[in-house]
Amino acid sequence: MISVAVNNVDKNYGKVQALTDISFSVEKGELFGIIGPDGAGKTTLFRILTTLLLPSKGSATVEGFDVVKDYKKIRKIAGYMPGKFSLYPDLSVQENLEFFATIFGTTIQENYELVKDIYSQIEPFKNRPAGKLSGGMKQKLALSCAMIHKPDILFLDEPTTGVDAVSRKEFWEMLIRLKNSGITILVSTPYMDEASLCDRVALIQSGRILAIDKPDDITKTFTKKLFAVKTSNNYQLLKTLQEYSKTGSIYPFGEYLHFTPSENSFTKEELEEYLRSKGCMSVEINTQEPTIEDCFMNLMVNNV
Repeated sequence: MISVAVNNVDKNYGKVQALTDISFSVEKGELFGIIGPDGAGKTTLFRILTTLLLPSKGSATVEGFDVVKDYKKIRKIAGYMPGKFSLYPDLSVQENLEFFATIFGTTIQENYELVKDIYSQIEPFKNRPAGKLSGGMKQKLALSCAMIHKPDILFLDEPTTGVDAVSRKEFWEMLIRLKNSGITILVSTPYMDEASLCDRVALIQSGRILAIDKPDDITKTFTKKLFAVKTSNNYQLLKTLQEYSKTGSIYPFGEYLHFTPSENSFTKEELEEYLRSKGCMSVEINTQEPTIEDCFMNLMVNNV
């Protein structure tokens, strides 16, 4: 069963084209990721699906309801957590949750079991103003507020941005538990490493979808050779490789540079010889298995 269907959606703000010909579907009970950098169009897409924006072209449905004609019905069955913390900072944790429950005609007590695993972690601070919570606790409160009316589907826009690594891990563990309970979840993120936690992902850049598939299947599409290279002066190394005639792509990746040659017959020995001829000493070169980020960078180059 299809929970979300998006068909040829465009969105423009005057002369700025935010989304171009977006099409995809999400199955019931799926954890679906929209992966891309800032400015890729993730928030615009979520705002259309949660009936806060009208598409300039195309159509979309959520649980069978049209995002334009049936917006009132969608708002009753969807939970939305925007990227920017949007709860009331002067209200306490409990007051925020009570407020959102009241809006949807329910109570904390009626749906407590639904948010218990999440809310119990911040309940000891229920009298603290929401604006004085840590980043991770704010995200848990926001998710509790999005869940309190027992939605059929959740839209989470960059829920872990600006959150520490431990809180990110805890948050994704919560999402997987919610997904296992049967709730459909769409989550957007700029963090490529979070893609592997989704059932399927859509890679998006400049308002266009570059690929849609299971994370493992996306990495299998990277068929080029890939080397991780580093030296004591990676900046100079980057400039040297940018000038190399056999460089297909080169970009920073943590403490390494990820280098893809323009020819599949290229060898590690050729790279070593070239760098030696340019005076690059003590260079470490390793064969590298591609990640989602490597695939994304490759797709960006091929779709320019």
